[in-house]
Amino acid sequence: MKKTIFATSIVFLLLVAFNTNSYSQKADKTSVSKVITITDNDFDKTVKKGITMVDFWAVWCGPCRRQGPIVEEIANEVGKKIKIGKLDVDNNKVTSNTFNVRNIPTLIIFKDGKEVKRLVGLQDKQTLLNELNAIK
Repeated sequence: MKKTIFATSIVFLLLVAFNTNSYSQKADKTSVSKVITITDNDFDKTVKKGITMVDFWAVWCGPCRRQGPIVEEIANEVGKKIKIGKLDVDNNKVTSNTFNVRNIPTLIIFKDGKEVKRLVGLQDKQTLLNELNAIK
């Protein structure tokens, strides 16, 4: 009897902990993102003026999923001066092919519609910030 009560208590505590964790993750996801979702249809218009960094990624790509939060942090820091966007290569093949994106994640920085820097593979936040700050 004591073992049953003990096991039930453990299961209950685990369920409470799991639900609390799930709730906090959902709350975080409701925050407003400054990252622009870019498609084949609006790509040219999005990168036409100013500086824009585009993260070419895919849902199934592990390094891309690790890059995502870094891109989000950068967007929150520089979002007023520089546009930060993400383009899903599986759903936007025209743009991915136009820029010869063969490996992901690939981050391309554009200035007034022209590619000025390309970074392939997972990049840390400081490297990306340095590259963005180097563009005048």
